[in-house]
Amino acid sequence: MSASGAFPRSVTDYDWSATRVGPPESWALPLRIAADLLFANPLPALLAWGPAPYILFNEAYGELAGPGYGRVPGGGVPPVMPPPLAAARDALDRAWRGTPAVQHDTALAFVRPGERNEERHDLVLVPVRTGPGEVGGVMCTLAPATAAPAAAGGGALRILVVEDNLDSQYLVCEMLRAFGHEADGVGHPDDALARLAANQYDILFSDVSLPGMSGVELARKALAGQPGLRVIFASGYGDTLLRHLDFPYLSLTKPYEIEQLQAALDQVSARS
Repeated sequence: MSASGAFPRSVTDYDWSATRVGPPESWALPLRIAADLLFANPLPALLAWGPAPYILFNEAYGELAGPGYGRVPGGGVPPVMPPPLAAARDALDRAWRGTPAVQHDTALAFVRPGERNEERHDLVLVPVRTGPGEVGGVMCTLAPATAAPAAAGGGALRILVVEDNLDSQYLVCEMLRAFGHEADGVGHPDDALARLAANQYDILFSDVSLPGMSGVELARKALAGQPGLRVIFASGYGDTLLRHLDFPYLSLTKPYEIEQLQAALDQVSARS
């Protein structure tokens, strides 16, 4: 199925007649563009396309995975999820939701005739958009393995994010993870109290205005159970509602910059 010669390739270098994706002339334009980028990539890479999904991969990945994986360039729904996509399920889910993700130093096992070979790679997952708010596929590139970036302040923090706006909650959690921290997100104070009862957290990052209970009341209850918990509030009213609190806290005024969030995390880390 593959053409002769070295990288890079393009869609037209392959015979697609034996694949389930059909001739390139019938493909949606975003798929055609993504596939050309895939085959021109000198690094091992895969493209998951559609809800099934179809899996396309370039020759560099075919050489890495070995002949047991299938023929280049793919174009079918595999019976078993390829190792990079199986090893990065959370990052893959985020990419399908539209957020690029990187998973560092990931162990991948490839089975070749008579041997099992393990490789370590960074997995870079990028959504391929087909329209506003629509993701048609995910490109996964296997880059040389590197260590995950260290969290600012000397270590990873475990942070509970309480925000009833789900889009904002998701964005904050993604920013915190990008800083190297662990972040769990909930939308209701009752869910936050349940998480706090079951887990230890370093920081409670809460909106002030929440359904059923204010962020201030939530923080008081949280501190009763975890006195060492540090509190960061986010509010559209600045410190207006927070001036007379009887416990230490930091506050960010919405909308805040990424640098302000990082500075607040650095400050609470220094306090510890």
